[in-house]
Amino acid sequence: MWLAGAAAEPMRRVSSVAAVAGLGLAGDRYALGGGTWAQYPDLEKQVTLIDRDDVAAVAAETSSELTPGDTRRNIVTTGIDLPALVGQWFRVGDALLFGMKRCPPCTHLERLTGVRLVKAMAHRGGINAAVVAGGPIAEGSLVRPVPEEEAVRAGAPTGADRPVPRLV
Repeated sequence: MWLAGAAAEPMRRVSSVAAVAGLGLAGDRYALGGGTWAQYPDLEKQVTLIDRDDVAAVAAETSSELTPGDTRRNIVTTGIDLPALVGQWFRVGDALLFGMKRCPPCTHLERLTGVRLVKAMAHRGGINAAVVAGGPIAEGSLVRPVPEEEAVRAGAPTGADRPVPRLV
């Protein structure tokens, strides 16, 4: 897992973190209101996830030494179909999240890494998620889809208050 305390600050690896409902990950730039895109507050920027295999594929395609931390995504998974979680409730450790949208790369990321990765990462950028119910997340935490009923019992909003994913 990776956090940065401010926009463009290098990401630092952590072994555990608290997910905070409505904010993101404790100590991360977006939970603190200081991310590059924080001037556009919404649920989409609370937590980002990317799969380790996608990072490796982008590194290979760009002939770079891109690391998971270089992607500026918070949580690195292994073997999870992350795009399938967009529009779904899921848990990471004890935290309940909602998949908001795919997380395409931006030229800001290219500037920070010095790697021309936008094209290679276009469909490998992971997803953005909202924290619906907070809780601890530790390295190695299970990522699992959650049925609607379980999410509601955990405090997930329903009806007009339910998050609306961006499926494009």
